[in-house]
Amino acid sequence: MQLTVANPNNNKEDKTAQTAFSRTNPFPAKILKNVNLNGDGSSKETRHIEFSLKGSGLSYVPGDALGIVPANDPELVASLMEEMKWDPEMTITINKQGETLPLKEALTNHFEITLLTKKIIQQAAQLTENEELQKLASPENVDQLKEYIYGRDLLDLLRDFGPWKADAQEIVGLLRKMPPRLYSIASSLSAHPDEVHLTIGTVRYNSHGRDRKGVCSVQCAERRLEGDTLPVFIQPNKHFHLPESHDQDIIMVGPGTGIAPFRSFIEERAVNKASGRSWLFFGDQHAATDFLYREELEQYQKEGVLTKLDTAFSRDSAQKVYVQHKMLENSKELYAWLENGANFYVCGDKEHMAKDVHNALIEVIANEGTMSQEDAEAYLNNLQKQGRYQRDVY
Repeated sequence: MQLTVANPNNNKEDKTAQTAFSRTNPFPAKILKNVNLNGDGSSKETRHIEFSLKGSGLSYVPGDALGIVPANDPELVASLMEEMKWDPEMTITINKQGETLPLKEALTNHFEITLLTKKIIQQAAQLTENEELQKLASPENVDQLKEYIYGRDLLDLLRDFGPWKADAQEIVGLLRKMPPRLYSIASSLSAHPDEVHLTIGTVRYNSHGRDRKGVCSVQCAERRLEGDTLPVFIQPNKHFHLPESHDQDIIMVGPGTGIAPFRSFIEERAVNKASGRSWLFFGDQHAATDFLYREELEQYQKEGVLTKLDTAFSRDSAQKVYVQHKMLENSKELYAWLENGANFYVCGDKEHMAKDVHNALIEVIANEGTMSQEDAEAYLNNLQKQGRYQRDVY
């Protein structure tokens, strides 16, 4: 990830090392391509975005993540300022070092305004005489506080609990710095030199009577076109990577945007002409509109780069079918691959999918290895210790 220092034998001017791009100094990456992978009529919008890393000196390996430092939705920022009758140009201090920015810019680029925390609520309670907020912030109402925070943002807080006896500086003093968003990289640097690709699911939903938008995903979907730039950095992921040996088999379970790192894995193995077999389980709602990277995957299958491709489209049948059901259907072969030394990977939703896949895997091992649940769990723990069961879940 470091930029190389110019050759010391060159003249003096060349000796100065270029600044290394990093989390604290992100690289302004130009967008080369930004397309919706879902077909007409899909309830989802999944963006495939290609960035140029030319001149950045950044590099990555399959399994790593790309960090994006996003900006807030201008409409939400405008609503905040209108609600509080704030002057967009007033100068405010943004950190302990005393750095300042105009208020509008600070709310757009520096502060997290879409998430509330217990700490924000408790500190905000000191800036108003609103009894409801005092009550909500009190220690005995921790459950109501949690419930209030869920799905609400700074605008809700300011609207719900005024009048405020605080100026803009005091309100922004409650906020934390905008954290970067991390996305699993969906490309191989060997296959796409000087490029990095992402697969981003656009987040839009309605909560508490207002439409909400994912900060980074909607910025990418609605406000960043080809030719625009976004500040990015590489986040290495040492716990999610291809096996060193090209002849080791890999099993990949990545429904929805969980496909991202496996596109990277497959591309890398294609370039390296890996002899190990590869098996992908992919799932989404409808085959016609939500089969992400279908043509690429089918082509890889044709070429033998992808040995097996099993898909589960949950809304295409009366009974909902998910990736874990496909694993159980292929139980015998799945266990044989594991016994043959295959690595098993899971990427995607932590809440439901990853748990269901984990349980299905234990069931496969117990049934096919004719062992107890306890022994099957021990078998899986052992795979994990060997680095043969790896998860990238969020």
